[in-house]
Amino acid sequence: MLDMNMFRENKNIILADHDKRNIPYDNINEVIRLDKEWRKARYESDVLRKERNEAARGIAAAKKNNDAEEVERIMKEVATIGSKIEKLGILADEFLEKRDALRMKIPNILHESVPVGENDQKNTLHSLHGNKIELDFSAKTHNEILEENAWVDLDRAAKVTGSRFYFLKGDLARLELALQVYSSNFLIDRGYTLIQPPLMMNKESYEGVTDLDDFETVMYGIQPDGYYLIATSEHPLTAMRMKEIIEPSELPIKLVGISQCFRREVGAHGLSDKGIWRVHQFTKIEQVIICQPNESWELHEELLENAIDLWDSLDLHYRVVNICTGDMGTVASKKYDLEAWLPGAKEYKEVVSCSNCTDYQANRLKMRYRTPEGNATVHTLNSTAIATSRALVAIMEQYQNKDGRIAIPKVLQPLMSNQKYLQPLDY
Repeated sequence: MLDMNMFRENKNIILADHDKRNIPYDNINEVIRLDKEWRKARYESDVLRKERNEAARGIAAAKKNNDAEEVERIMKEVATIGSKIEKLGILADEFLEKRDALRMKIPNILHESVPVGENDQKNTLHSLHGNKIELDFSAKTHNEILEENAWVDLDRAAKVTGSRFYFLKGDLARLELALQVYSSNFLIDRGYTLIQPPLMMNKESYEGVTDLDDFETVMYGIQPDGYYLIATSEHPLTAMRMKEIIEPSELPIKLVGISQCFRREVGAHGLSDKGIWRVHQFTKIEQVIICQPNESWELHEELLENAIDLWDSLDLHYRVVNICTGDMGTVASKKYDLEAWLPGAKEYKEVVSCSNCTDYQANRLKMRYRTPEGNATVHTLNSTAIATSRALVAIMEQYQNKDGRIAIPKVLQPLMSNQKYLQPLDY
């Protein structure tokens, strides 16, 4: 969330950002009002405490002088002060809780380079990579390829669990494991530390890293324990240093997380993609950086470069787009997406999201670093490396041959016994 001082001292910056996003000012004004009420209640409480302390000194002096009448007079004057302080304390807590609940709904300040636009059609092209596949035959979709080769069993998964889960089988399962190993090692070689995080988080830590609306639309809750299954390893990796003061010598912290991810993905978009493109459980390798503010924009480009180099090494065609104001979520200040070309679907679709969240998550998480002037808030960044199910889709559609065989990217072949093609199953 945004630092409270920004509301007090730089309100116009938040207002201008809301103009870019086409969001009304109501929440901003209410945060400022509640903050004033909170400070007023605290001030009045402090005044009463001062009065009570002065009264205590007066009572002590009167007792020393054996002035019982004065003691009684002062006691009557301050008899209700304690209850007034208690009431003001309760009121201040209520104002603070409401204020910060609204602060968590107000989005991050967008970077000046974010293009202005009402929806994803106004995202701008950053770069194109690889050669666009020109097939001399009618391209199959990944669903057709899966059905022909029996690499995925959706029906039995639906029977065992429900819709949008799957059994991954045979060589496609081996290819998925190869992607995990290859992409993890790719980032380890660039100085990132491999982390396998817990697959559940408590609500306090989860509120620090994500849009609160995600609790209703994305996350699976685990009751009665009050945990949530993670939607990406970015979330526990970012939250693992919550409520800590980090020594500057540790920064930047560069992590690569590998985990299963769980997403409800309710809504219309969750009904449109078949097969393994949009599913409720998948594996993702994620990049996370925690750093000093003056490093974050350079490191955002580093995360993007890592993703580009990784996907280039798989010899896949894709584009990088700069996400516009109307397509931005709550948490990021700037975001790039990598969109892979799917010849069967005849469209580009998102495979990587690369975000600089500046101090937005860190403010929520109370995550700071030590400076000579005092403790300051760190910046947090994240980027997909590989979401394996989507990478499999891109590989199947771009590496398909006229004879129906699916080639294996060269860099993955050593991890698959040097096979050149995926072997079909007949069951």
